[in-house]
Amino acid sequence: MLTAIVFVKADVARIPEVAEGIAALEGVSEVYSVTGQIDLIALIRVRHHDEVAAVVADRLNKVPGVQSTETHIAFRAYSRHDLESAFSLGLD
Repeated sequence: MLTAIVFVKADVARIPEVAEGIAALEGVSEVYSVTGQIDLIALIRVRHHDEVAAVVADRLNKVPGVQSTETHIAFRAYSRHDLESAFSLGLD
């Protein structure tokens, strides 16, 4: 599974509608409204690299209210659960 994190700048007056439109796209697992330089963060989960382009360039960028995007491809995931497992002494 390939994960891409997409930073989205959106029309501020339409953020809820833009977020809902993005969340409805196939391949989008989650959308977060955030503070800072960007308005939304979308998590894309697909099987192949070319599917990222299909989701982002062909669909997400065309959601009304999306002004710009910046896509980051994740190559390794860390979570608290993973880190605890890695350092566990097996004394559970």
